[in-house]
Amino acid sequence: MNEEYGKKLPFSLEAEQSVLGAVLIKPDVMDELVGIITKEDFYLEEHKQIFSIMQSMYLKSRRIDLVTLIDELVREGVYDKAGGKEYISLIVEIVPTASNVKDYAKIVRDKSILRALISAGESIVEDAYSEENNTQKLLESAEQRIYSIADKHENHEFVHIKDAIMMSFNRLKELETNRAEAIGMQTGFAGIDRLLVGMSKGDFVLVGARPGMGKTSFCLNVAVNAAFRSPKKVCIFSLEMSTEQLATRLLASEAMVESTKLRSGMLDEEDWTKLGHAAARLAGCNIMIDDSTGVTVTGMKAKLRRVKDLGLVIIDYLGLMQGEKHTDNKVNEIGDISRNLKLMAKEFGVPVITCAQLSRASEKRTGEDGHKPVLSDLRDSGAIEQDADIVLFIYRPGEYDKNDPEKKNKAELIIAKNRHGSQGDVKMAWLPQYTKFMTVEDNGIQE
Repeated sequence: MNEEYGKKLPFSLEAEQSVLGAVLIKPDVMDELVGIITKEDFYLEEHKQIFSIMQSMYLKSRRIDLVTLIDELVREGVYDKAGGKEYISLIVEIVPTASNVKDYAKIVRDKSILRALISAGESIVEDAYSEENNTQKLLESAEQRIYSIADKHENHEFVHIKDAIMMSFNRLKELETNRAEAIGMQTGFAGIDRLLVGMSKGDFVLVGARPGMGKTSFCLNVAVNAAFRSPKKVCIFSLEMSTEQLATRLLASEAMVESTKLRSGMLDEEDWTKLGHAAARLAGCNIMIDDSTGVTVTGMKAKLRRVKDLGLVIIDYLGLMQGEKHTDNKVNEIGDISRNLKLMAKEFGVPVITCAQLSRASEKRTGEDGHKPVLSDLRDSGAIEQDADIVLFIYRPGEYDKNDPEKKNKAELIIAKNRHGSQGDVKMAWLPQYTKFMTVEDNGIQE
């Protein structure tokens, strides 16, 4: 397509030759090139092959000089002896010193990025002209192509321990001066927050329970609490319920009006007053809802990139998400999704809370606490446990003993895994008529 516009792909012959020449002059500079370029960043095929052979020789601790390199190039069929000697000699003559190898390598890398952007742009244009997919899919695909280029060329290097310690001290100072901001996102439930000490940036948080235990309600409660406490946006992906259904739940919980009344419309004057106040409070929050079904992690990332000042992401729920590739193996698919969600949390630097169904194993166990969920109850994949930074389980004993009225409103939030702090059980109260959880303190129920 570039030829149609009379343009050549960006590349620097001098920079590519200079990188190769620098390695020939001083093979140890190969260490400096790690994380800057790979063989794929070279434009000319012969340069890719030369660099690849140099890498192979260096890894095998073989001497790299004019003679050994030419011998290897001839053996690999890249050049004949005469042609190889002529070109490699030319490369050596071009580079006066190896000290600027990083600068040469960065030029090669930058040209490679430009070519990748052009290629991605051409693919986007072709896909748009073909009209084979719907517009939303095309947008998501286009964004993913561009961001994958950025991800590929993001460099992370070693950090010296003294610098890491300084980073730690800076965080401690920030905790002193601005504890609320530095400690991370809070759930709004005092007992839980004491153990978690905030959900950190990049945390992948899993909320697991059997059906009907209140996973969605708990996450919505957390969403509202977070939105009240922070001006940052809280994004909710609801794969099971519609936006209107979610809004109705939020209103019932915040106004403390029975959800059955909202569904039936049998509201009295006091209810309307409560709903009016709750609506005003909720409208002032930065809560965003997306009720697309069967969304992928790529689709979520495409939408989240457009959200400025993102603070928290909630997904309801994991089992309804689609993998990037269709597979009949549900365990592998869920494992792939959970890994991508962890990477998404890290990329955006915000906590990502995801609901997940638990297996029936807890229902088959006996004893007073036999029905309490444990990590092995995570459904479909042990990879979820591995990927999650925090695993929370919801347990309501009243679901297993409906004849005991004292258990009806009891609930426990079990912190089964906490990468940053303590584990433990937190007593909670469950108000089903309002779809609301509350913290139980020694002096009674508190929000």
